[in-house]
Amino acid sequence: MVASSENSLALFELDEDELFDFVVKKGHGVKGLVDSGISHIPCRYIHPPYKLADLKKVSNFPTLPLFDLSGLCDGSIKSTIAREICEATKKFGFFQVINYGMPLELLDRLMNSTREFFRLPAEKKAYYLKEVSPFENVYYGTSFAPQAEKWFEWKDYLSMFGKEEERAFWPQECRDVAQEYLKMQEPLIYFIMNSLLKGLGVPIDDEAIKSYMESQAVNMNYYPVCPNPELTVGVGPHSDLAALTFLLQDDIGGLHLKVEDEGWVEIVPTPGALIVNVGDTLEILSNGRYKSVEHMARVSNTRDRISIPIFVSPRPETRIGPLQGLAEKDGGAIYRDLDFGEYMNNFFSAAHDGKKTLDFARSMLDQE
Repeated sequence: MVASSENSLALFELDEDELFDFVVKKGHGVKGLVDSGISHIPCRYIHPPYKLADLKKVSNFPTLPLFDLSGLCDGSIKSTIAREICEATKKFGFFQVINYGMPLELLDRLMNSTREFFRLPAEKKAYYLKEVSPFENVYYGTSFAPQAEKWFEWKDYLSMFGKEEERAFWPQECRDVAQEYLKMQEPLIYFIMNSLLKGLGVPIDDEAIKSYMESQAVNMNYYPVCPNPELTVGVGPHSDLAALTFLLQDDIGGLHLKVEDEGWVEIVPTPGALIVNVGDTLEILSNGRYKSVEHMARVSNTRDRISIPIFVSPRPETRIGPLQGLAEKDGGAIYRDLDFGEYMNNFFSAAHDGKKTLDFARSMLDQE
């Protein structure tokens, strides 16, 4: 479908059912809207001023923790970095790493494969729509939870996960490079998860650590050029579901974090760096010692933006709750024990709304 500016206005501004059908059900996504030639974003993407007011008060954050991992082969340096990562995570909930063993050439190929997928015709991308995808471990979509949202987010995405044998069904445009990228990240993921869980000071064995990082999903997020970036968001304020997120972003910028005593701050991209942040699952496991990070993404009116997170989580049947011994040390459990799948289903049942999803996991004692 190619729409003129005149019928774009009629279809996308005035008829929300047609908009939903075009963007969500038929898989055109935000990319399809931009390709149609719109000069103004549809009303469904315009967030009310009270939602955007705080997001516009953004400052730079000059003290973002940054760790150079080139010396990890030295045992004493490795121990020092592990300890410093724990301290930074407790204070900020996020940090950056550089020199983590990833060739820049691979990162370039990963970015290029993302663009290749989202430039496919809508019917080819729609093959992977969540409601119809023949593969449980790969799906394509737009916004976050369009069925539950009053205002859409200016983002299309591809989510890929599953065990090694299931990854053969990932889209061929990005399958090989995404698998190579994920495989090369596994030592880094284990090092950081191991450091953070052991840094809590309670006994935990290697089997338990691995159980909290068994599910690793690669998301490819695509934010097309936006005619009115001041009226919308790429992703609304939220915290991540995962235990940890490892985020690669391009040089466009747009990632904003909510930092205590600072408000919203923009993270200026560092070439080749990964941003690592705590998600809700690690906050639950740590009984609140590590805090999940509320963040959001803005979009640009000059260039499209790409971000590629790896979400590290337990499997749905894995039990999560404060690690044994933490409640006794902390004077009580902030969070209750529950299946990760139970928390996950609640997380995806509503639109992004800050960190309110964590209320679902709070213990009865903490709610009193």
